[in-house]
Amino acid sequence: MHKFSIRVFGCQMNSYDGDRLRTALLHQKWEEVPDGEADVVILVTCSIREKAEQKVASEIGRYDAVYKRKKSPAVALVGCMAQRIGREMAKKFSCVRLVSGPRHLGLVPQAVTEISSGTQPRFFMDDDPRALLDLEVAPTARTNPFKAYVTITYGCDRFCSYCIVPYVRGRLQSRAADDILKETRTLIDGGVKEITLLGQNVDAYGKDLNDGYGFASLLRDAANQPGLTRLRFATSHPKDFDGDILEVMRERPDICRAINLPVQSGSDRILREMNRGYTSGQYLALVDKIRGALPDVSLTTDLIVGFPGETDEDFRASYDLLREVKFDIVHTAAYSPREGTRAAMMDGQIDNRVKAARLNEINALQSQIARTANEEYVGAEFEILADGLAPRGEGKIQGRTMTDKVVIIPGCEEDFGKIIPVRITRASHWSLEGERI
Repeated sequence: MHKFSIRVFGCQMNSYDGDRLRTALLHQKWEEVPDGEADVVILVTCSIREKAEQKVASEIGRYDAVYKRKKSPAVALVGCMAQRIGREMAKKFSCVRLVSGPRHLGLVPQAVTEISSGTQPRFFMDDDPRALLDLEVAPTARTNPFKAYVTITYGCDRFCSYCIVPYVRGRLQSRAADDILKETRTLIDGGVKEITLLGQNVDAYGKDLNDGYGFASLLRDAANQPGLTRLRFATSHPKDFDGDILEVMRERPDICRAINLPVQSGSDRILREMNRGYTSGQYLALVDKIRGALPDVSLTTDLIVGFPGETDEDFRASYDLLREVKFDIVHTAAYSPREGTRAAMMDGQIDNRVKAARLNEINALQSQIARTANEEYVGAEFEILADGLAPRGEGKIQGRTMTDKVVIIPGCEEDFGKIIPVRITRASHWSLEGERI
């Protein structure tokens, strides 16, 4: 029996791809083991920032040192980093025997078997940004049996000037609704209680098909599946977020009241340079519309500091927008140049020390905002889906509310997968603590 190990770096879509690859290999009678015992190590990789690629390259170097002595483990490099610099990695490291872009996953399971037998390196590159040879396998073998991801779109057509995604994941392509709903049905029948619909821009679902069936329609049909307790989605784009999405969310209490709506900057000038397609005023108007329709909604966002040409005034505009909106969570990042994107060639690249200072300042602000917001939940009652052990403290587990708040309560593994009513007793900037009701 061949033995494999799989490691996932980066986003939820990579986690989904990793779960499908695991499922396919188990179907082929492979055995999953720790990477030190594996014949093949599969690395599902990310290119969103340079640091993510450096981390993977370091790990490949470690495997390569062992491979040169033992001719094992072979490394299968898949995903965004594989598409961007996979050929270079294969030239540099002899252990890299398989390279596949994210739109050729359907060829990977069989190729993994072939490279374990010592064949020449295999390369499946996404040379056509619209071609797709996907892995048609529901992710039934997951680390969490009660929660699952389902990708609904591939690629992106937005071409934000800082973003590598259209170049490594290709152009927008919506999956057939029947295939998505069939997959969700399989997962629900297998015990899944919460499903998250994924896309680089879920709001764009169906806009490439022109048949009138958009994301709101898919959201409604997915929520109508019997046996599904909770439905989430990520990530939205402010330019494509339509009002009919809010109508469906108001209709269906099982659709979680949590929306990730990346703003990226509070400066209109920087938003234009980023090619985001909206102004800060339009973004704030959308926030008001969402909160008017869903008063209990949890809003999270993504924000980049240190974009080329960002002045102190531009940074202050982002700072002020965070103070005004008061997001529940802000995923912050210092701008990281990505080769091949327009922003990487712009004048006015910001010094790393300036970027670090701005990042620290924005994170300190958001920490205060999040703590203040979370303290308002003390004494409130919610239902959580228990899904794992708490990161710190014995005898404690964690789960999430419908608004995606992490709640830590006393419990054990027997509670996993249960809906548990809780009362909030304590708050921090990143989580809540509670007691069972």
